Amino acid sequence: MNTVEWSDALLLDFEPMDGVHREFVDLLALAQSAPDATLPQAWAAVVDHTVEHFGREDDWMRKTRFSAAENHIIQHRVVLNVLREGLAMARAGQMDAVREMAGELAVWFAKHTQSLDAALALHMRREPAGGGAPRHARGGGTTAHAHL
Repeated sequence: MNTVEWSDALLLDFEPMDGVHREFVDLLALAQSAPDATLPQAWAAVVDHTVEHFGREDDWMRKTRFSAAENHIIQHRVVLNVLREGLAMARAGQMDAVREMAGELAVWFAKHTQSLDAALALHMRREPAGGGAPRHARGGGTTAHAHL
């Protein structure tokens, strides 16, 4: 199984996203290592977090009229639907399927973060007020992503 692990390759130099992404990685790692008895609860925590996480990003994209919003929001919607299906499977005792899903989610998350979220983070850093994010939380250093 592909396991999730935080690395600096996931940093986007936009703290509101970086912090939420760290939380996601932590929750997914807990789900991946959970015994069968607690996997449904661990997966529910991933789903609950992701609903809020994607909702925040979707709001930023809409409020700032991000040019790639439609595709990004659709991808969020599809992934949330899959996560919810996984929760139903976990509650039905189909743990192997959920564990496989968790591995695939780890791979998807890294790709999504380094592509679609990197573009959104760059856009948000360029917004006059960080797209509504608190100024102190916008990040300010430079990374490779800042030069896209």
